[in-house]
Amino acid sequence: MTERTLSIIKPDATARNLTGKINSFFEEAGLRIVAQKRLRLTLDQAQAFYAVHAERSFYNELCEYMVSGPVVVQVLEGENAIVRNREIMGATNPANADEGTIRKAVGKDVQENSVHGSDSPENAAKEISFFFSEIEIAG
Repeated sequence: MTERTLSIIKPDATARNLTGKINSFFEEAGLRIVAQKRLRLTLDQAQAFYAVHAERSFYNELCEYMVSGPVVVQVLEGENAIVRNREIMGATNPANADEGTIRKAVGKDVQENSVHGSDSPENAAKEISFFFSEIEIAG
């Protein structure tokens, strides 16, 4: 089933100029980038995006990290894109990620793990619409 998912290349990766390298993981795995933009989140935007984690102990630190530098938000499209993207990203902790995954290759630690990806069809739709209008997605 062809579907779409949101991908974020996080501040640690953009600071190290890894956008192209990370995108090559997606493209080589058969996912298409159908929307993309580089932006700098405000604290209010980061808090709204990660509101699902508001009660978790890491919430404030996560939001501060996400506003620490530019991010690249993008929509990936392909067969089973949500699950496929999560496989390509690897485990949240780069130390536990499989060889050949983004987080193993370029992630620094649990927080600075270089990428975010939607975890369900419902969240993918919500997250994509947070950053993109339909006119910005060119599949």
